Formats: sequence, structure tokens, C-alpha cells
Amino acid sequence: MARVVRSRIAAVLASLGLSCLALAACTQPGMSQPCLPPSFSLSPATAKSGASITVAADDASCNPRYGENAQIQVEVYDGSGAKVLETLAPMNDAGAFSVSLDLPTDAVPGEGMVAAYPYNVDWCDDMGRNNRVGALGAQEITLVSCAIPSMPLRIEP
Repeated sequence: MARVVRSRIAAVLASLGLSCLALAACTQPGMSQPCLPPSFSLSPATAKSGASITVAADDASCNPRYGENAQIQVEVYDGSGAKVLETLAPMNDAGAFSVSLDLPTDAVPGEGMVAAYPYNVDWCDDMGRNNRVGALGAQEITLVSCAIPSMPLRIEP
């Protein structure tokens, strides 16, 4: 019965273009729970062009095993939707990181966005295992079932 319910939930989510990762009920019997990157914070959420912002996360509540040389990729988009910053910063094995960035002085005011996700890792882990690219022998990854973790950033003139 539970398997049928999971299958129906997964079908409904797929028809809506959503991922099974939104619900723990999508985990198949015998699979471990996905270990997704920890949520990150953005401070401040409203900043002027040229101001500094901080993007940070605490350790994940699971064990993502990112490794001792793990990095976080942070991207900042301005009010026009253009990517105005992209950087890599150190991240610990459990996903914690903190990086401060200066917004470009020519960043377009409006509703922008900050995205942060583990670099060179298939962090969209719906299989409940460590999907490090190097461990799989793959040259590149394609994320297929997760939305990129992001937070809104209001840029003021």
C-alpha cells in the first residue's frame, strides 16, 4: 500500500514538474534518505550596489561527506537577471561555509537572487549515497531532479 502511495505521489509531482526530493515519502524501500545540502542564509537580504553580503550555512543534519577539499559555488544575479558574481569558496565536509562578497557598483537594482550549491558534486542526491563526480569517474554532471538552492536578494540603487 505504501509503495502505491509513493508511486502516486511521485507521478503527481512529476506531472507538476517537481522533484520527489520535496517529500521523504518518495524514498523507495531499502534506500537511505537523501542527504541534501544544508539551507544557507543571506545577510543582509537587501543591499545597495557596492555593499557587502554574506552567504553562509551550518553543517548539514545528515552526513553529506563532501570531503576535506570541498567547495561551495556561489552565484549572484542582479535585478535584470544577469549573473554579476560567481565564486568558489571553501566548504567543510558537512556542508558548512561562510563567504562575504561585494556587490558590483553597477549591479542593476531590483529583485535579484543568490544561489549556492556544492561545487563538482552531484548534490542532487536522490539515491541516498555520496555522488561525488570523481568517485563516479564522470567528467561532468547533469543535475536533473533538483532546483538550485537560492534566496532572493533585493538590490537598491
